This record gives sequence, C-alpha cells and structure tokens, in this order.
Amino acid sequence: MRLVNTITFFRIVSFPVLVFLLFTRNLEVFKWLIVAGFLTDALDGFLARKLKAQSILGARFDSIGDDLTVLAAILGLFVFQPEFLRKEWLIITILLILFFIQTGYAFLKYQKMTSFHTYGAKLAAVFQGFFLCSMFFFKEPAYWLFYSTVILTGLELIEEISMVYVLQNWKSDVRGLYWAIQIKKERDVKPHPQD
Repeated sequence: MRLVNTITFFRIVSFPVLVFLLFTRNLEVFKWLIVAGFLTDALDGFLARKLKAQSILGARFDSIGDDLTVLAAILGLFVFQPEFLRKEWLIITILLILFFIQTGYAFLKYQKMTSFHTYGAKLAAVFQGFFLCSMFFFKEPAYWLFYSTVILTGLELIEEISMVYVLQNWKSDVRGLYWAIQIKKERDVKPHPQD
C-alpha cells in the first residue's frame, strides 16, 4: 500500500513544481513532468488493484492527484498554447461548468469530492492525458483527439452528476451509472427498522 500511496502522492507534490515551471516558462521540464503525472496516474491505479491495496483515503488522494495533474496541464495551455484556448474557449468553458456542477453537487450532498473512478472516467482520463501531453510536444493541436476528449469528458461528467443524484451516501470506486442504480436498488430493498 505504501508504494501505491507514494506514487499517488508524487502527483500531488509535483503540482507546485509544475506551477513554478510555468512561471519560469520551462516547457522542456514541464512537459516531461506532465507526462510523468499522467503515467503515474495509470500506474498507481493498476498497482492498487494488483496488490489489493485499495483504500478510501487512497481513492481520495488519487482523485486529488488526478485533478491537480489535469489542472496543471490546463494552466500550461494558458502559458504555452494561448491561441488554442482563445479559439476553443466556449467548449472548454462548458466542460469546466460541468466539472464545477459535479464537484459542487458532491460537496453539497457528501461534503467531499467524489472518487467514483468509473470506467468512463478512466477512458476520459486516457484521452485527456494523450491530448494534453500532445499540446506540449507538437506545434499544432490534434483536433480529432481534442474533440474525442471533449465528448468523452462531457459524457463522463454528466454520468457522475447523475451518480451523485442516485447515490444517497458517498461511495468510492463505483464503475458507472448502471452500478450506482444497482447499489441504490439494493439499499432500497433492505428492510428498514420500524420507528
């Protein structure tokens, strides 16, 4: 478990380093540290399942590390790819609004962020990682990858908003909306103590 948490913690600790690299406009180190962030995201999830080292605290730290890595990459776009952001600001704003709705709704309902780790979130994260990393390695954006990422991320955020609505209590590692509905059905059929 210590190995998995160390890898997860790397992404959290690297965030201020990434911000510093943005202020110093050090693209060479920044882009490789972003790649390391996305690769360790995949690695810690794989190791947690393989070593059966999953925990609620680890799931929370993983979600924080994921969000900080993506945030650092988006901040990197402001510094190194501002023209792309000016061109695609509306699409990016819609995704940010969906993210803030999902996060705000979770905080209102559970008093903390979600850690669902759905199949959709994992697929969207792979596309986000490839797209965001590509923006720091190539001069021109790969628009097919951008639009694929936007669609998958938007659908994933809508799914998670729906899951917050369905699940009465906070739960980590729910594979998707179908499984959230099954959890709700199981809870609803359990006998409730009489008052």
